[in-house]
Amino acid sequence: MTERIVVADEVRAAVSAGRPVVALESTIFTHGLTRPRNLEVAFAAERLLREAGVTPATTGVVAGVPTVGLSRDQIELIEAADSGTVKTGIRDLPVAAAKGSHGGTTVASTALLAQRAGIEVFATGGLGGVHRGAATTFDESADLVALSSIPILIVSAGVKSILDVPATLERLETLGVIVLGYRTTCFPGFYVRDSGCTVDAVDSPEAAAMVARARDDLALRSAVLIANPVAADKQVDPALHDRVLADAEQEAAAAGVRGKDLTPFLLDHMHRGTDGATLDTNVAVYLGNVQVSAEIATALVSAS
Repeated sequence: MTERIVVADEVRAAVSAGRPVVALESTIFTHGLTRPRNLEVAFAAERLLREAGVTPATTGVVAGVPTVGLSRDQIELIEAADSGTVKTGIRDLPVAAAKGSHGGTTVASTALLAQRAGIEVFATGGLGGVHRGAATTFDESADLVALSSIPILIVSAGVKSILDVPATLERLETLGVIVLGYRTTCFPGFYVRDSGCTVDAVDSPEAAAMVARARDDLALRSAVLIANPVAADKQVDPALHDRVLADAEQEAAAAGVRGKDLTPFLLDHMHRGTDGATLDTNVAVYLGNVQVSAEIATALVSAS
C-alpha cells in the first residue's frame, strides 16, 4: 500500500486486528442506481455488514485521492449531482489523481484498492464480462484481466445476461480466475438464477474460505469469484427475461446499435420491457451478495 491511498482508521484497525472486513464499490451509487434509491442501497449495504459484525469499506476517489472506507459525508459528496464524479477503472486512477476528480470505483479498481489495503473479500452486484460480438470488436470488461492478478475473493451474481456468458467463463478460465457457484452448479445471469452455464460449487462460507486459503498457500495471484444467484423470488421471471432480451437484440440489430452503445441500449430495453423489475432485482442481487460476503469474510478470519 502506498501513501497515495487513504485507508479509513476504522478499516485499518479492523485489518490489523484480523477482524472481518468487506470492500464495497462506489459505482453502484454514483453511476448505477438512480436517486434516491442509490444512497439508500449504499447505506443499507454498510448496515448489513455492521449487523453481521463486519467492517464495511466502501471505496471511491475523493478529490483525486483513492479512499478505502468512505465516510457517510464522503459518500454523499461523490454522489452529488454537481460533483462531476467520473466512473473510475484502474487505468483512470492516475487521471483522477492528476485532475483532483471525484470517482466512483469499478469492480476492477475497487478490487485493486481493497487488496492493497489488506482486505480479502469484496461484494459487488455483477461482474463485467465479454460483450456479444467481441470476436470482432474485442469488447470485454477490464474486470476480467484485473481479477487475473488481484488475489481477492469477490462475491457477485455472475454477469448480466445481456453479455456473452459462455465466452466470459472461457475468458476467466484462460486468465486463471477461480469461479465457483455458491450452493449451485448453475452460473447465474444476474437477473436470473441460471444463465445456462455450469460451474463447480461450494456449499458454505467455510468451503469458500478454504478455497481462498488454498490459493494463498499456493501463492497464486488470481481472484476467487463466488457466483451467488439472486433469491428465487427476486429474479426476473425467466420466460419474461428471455422474451424481452430477444426483443431487445432484434431492435438493436434493426437500429444498427453496436459497440459501446449496445450495452446501455439493451439494459434500457430490459428495464422498460420488464416494467422496472430489473431494477428491483439489481438491488436484491447486491444486498444478497453483501450478506454472503459477510459470512465468507467471517469464515476467512476463523480459518486464519
